[in-house]
Amino acid sequence: MRLNVLLLILLLHGAAAVKPPAKWQTLSGEAPVVVARGGFSGIFPDSSQYAYQIAQSTSLKNVVLLCDLQLTKDGGGICQSDLRLDNSTTISSVFPKGQKTYSVNGQPLTGWFSVDFTSDQIYNNVSLIQNIFTRPSVFDGSLPMSMVEDVTGLHPYQFWINVQYSIFFKEHKQDVATYITAASEQMVIDYISSPEIAFLKSLNGKLTRRKTKLIFRFLEVDDVEPSTKQTYKALLNDLSTIKSFASGILVPKSYIWPVNKDQYLDPHTSLVTDVHNLGLEVYASNFANDMPASYNYSFDPTAEYLQFIDNSNFSVDGVLTDFPSTASEAVACLAHNKNNTLPTEGRPLIITHNGASGVFAGCTNLAYQQAAEDGADILDCSVQMSKDGVVFCLDSADLMGHTTAIKTFMPRATVVPEIQKENGIFSFDLTWSEIQSLKPELTTPLSQSGLARNPAAKNQGKFMTLTDFLEFAKKSTVAGVLINIENAGYLASKKGLGIVEAVSTALTNASYDRLPKKQVLIQSDDTAVLSAFKKNSGYKRVLYVKETISDAPKPTVDEIKHSADAVNLPRSSIVADSGFFVSAFTGVVDEMHAANISVYVSVLRNEFLAIAFDYFSDPMVELATYVAGVQVDGVVTEFPATLAAYFRSPCSNLNAKLSYSILPVEPGSLLSLVSPEALPPAEAPAPVLAVADIQDPPLPPVADLSDKASVTAAPQTSPPRSGQPAIAVNAALSLLILMLSFIRLSFH
Repeated sequence: MRLNVLLLILLLHGAAAVKPPAKWQTLSGEAPVVVARGGFSGIFPDSSQYAYQIAQSTSLKNVVLLCDLQLTKDGGGICQSDLRLDNSTTISSVFPKGQKTYSVNGQPLTGWFSVDFTSDQIYNNVSLIQNIFTRPSVFDGSLPMSMVEDVTGLHPYQFWINVQYSIFFKEHKQDVATYITAASEQMVIDYISSPEIAFLKSLNGKLTRRKTKLIFRFLEVDDVEPSTKQTYKALLNDLSTIKSFASGILVPKSYIWPVNKDQYLDPHTSLVTDVHNLGLEVYASNFANDMPASYNYSFDPTAEYLQFIDNSNFSVDGVLTDFPSTASEAVACLAHNKNNTLPTEGRPLIITHNGASGVFAGCTNLAYQQAAEDGADILDCSVQMSKDGVVFCLDSADLMGHTTAIKTFMPRATVVPEIQKENGIFSFDLTWSEIQSLKPELTTPLSQSGLARNPAAKNQGKFMTLTDFLEFAKKSTVAGVLINIENAGYLASKKGLGIVEAVSTALTNASYDRLPKKQVLIQSDDTAVLSAFKKNSGYKRVLYVKETISDAPKPTVDEIKHSADAVNLPRSSIVADSGFFVSAFTGVVDEMHAANISVYVSVLRNEFLAIAFDYFSDPMVELATYVAGVQVDGVVTEFPATLAAYFRSPCSNLNAKLSYSILPVEPGSLLSLVSPEALPPAEAPAPVLAVADIQDPPLPPVADLSDKASVTAAPQTSPPRSGQPAIAVNAALSLLILMLSFIRLSFH
């Protein structure tokens, strides 16, 4: 069964006609090559059969398969990146007495080494495991180690051998140069790389069957090259010497685009240009979707590749990556497209979640400006109200999560069970001037993981009133606005604040009811709020279903139709997952579409920890799944630039005849490759959306709290001033009211 699914994945990525070639700034003028380090090692155990096969099936057809060569006791060649096999295999449990300590480049190293075991011992007894904890462990122990012949038996378009420790193997009576010379008579080796100069020089003139590119690999700048005893930094200053024995260099990506201590990019070096001027190629290494390199990339791995292959100054000749499909997207789909016009027809809407809140603090002027620049169609404003009735944009009525309110107003924190269980500092308890004294705070839903967002802009930006927001959107190029309204009943009955009326008035005052080219979406989790806007026929009403559901029966859909034109659903209501693997598409989108109800999905984020393994830690693949696989009508995102890049790309059109496309995932395909005993526990299905779940009572009238205060107040000797409620109450009466209120609450 697993092999059948693997075959399906291979067929899904079949080639079609090739798009016109683009001009590249590589040495050859051809597109950069994608080198799969250990295959698709970002998902499968490094150098496993699955890793190599999936790399071939999901990447460009000319993907290069890289094998980190190690030699066994009997001279066999295996592929494994770590010299200590116990870090990525089960060898320590299979051979518990096999641990040794050896000197490697002058440093003691303890572990299990290939030179102490025969090929049969390793191949027939030892299995691979994942050695990076954020990657799937479900394949551990089910795949054998790969011999070099196993990889070449897959008939890769190109094959790359990296030799990291030839001196070590020679000290243990195994000569890598002799092995490669013999192997080259039986297989095609397109590239050989090594950080050891003497080893590369020893191959000159020995590989006569086919021209093999010898690549000198630079390690970290302060590491010492074992042949010359010079640091790699020193060798960097003598590039002309390298040309005498190599046709190119392989460097850590930081050699080209340095990252400073704050994790922001410094200006690029001149390395690529200098090396190209010598007639040498440059390959960059250390690319991985789940190892964010710089805040400049906003957790979009394709943005990092483009920095190296599609800038105005240079392009590297190839990239070494653990996620070859993402590198392939960058080369085939996204490069040379940034100036393409973003199509406006025939695609889902790009709807923001608090503006570009992955880059700037949500609902600030900067977040909205960035979203408009990034290509968002619809800017959203979740409306809140201050104590004195000012309507403004913020994700939550609780100011604690998105502002610096804790520092100043913690004594005014309270519990409002109608809104949330936790303590909060609520906007309706502060005046607008008090709220304006606060600073916004850029937060992340994954803060516990340490994946911070753009720390340099943590408190930048200004809060926007609804009036200012509407005016900004009206003048910008966006297609419209989404106004999200929550807690309307509570605000009306308990705080005397009419948020529905305030929103309606603000839209009218800003002429949105007379702007046919600007869409207005009114969103709420309360159908009574949506019904209040039914008279505005030009507005589209969106029901916000926050809870995960597995189904929406026809009676429920019919009920939704009475009050809404669209629904906004969580990702998990559309694509079900199990143990972070995609397990199924629900039928909810089809059920809504059958009733002519649009479906929006929320919230898409770029961080790899927010993305199921099936998407390969790649937000583009997740996006393709919702757009092309499920066919939603809108995507709610905190990173609109990523969506805009996808829609600008020709690869977003699966009907286009291209050699490569960004394909939606096939639910369950990755899980089908997992051994039954390693499958994650089955999860209980989400509840079905019932009619009662979406039926809400009518909105209460806006309470006149000034009248209530005047009734309970002590008699006044003179009437209050115009516009000022009578609030003078004697202390004893205040205490009595407080006690009665407490008794009343205790019975509810």
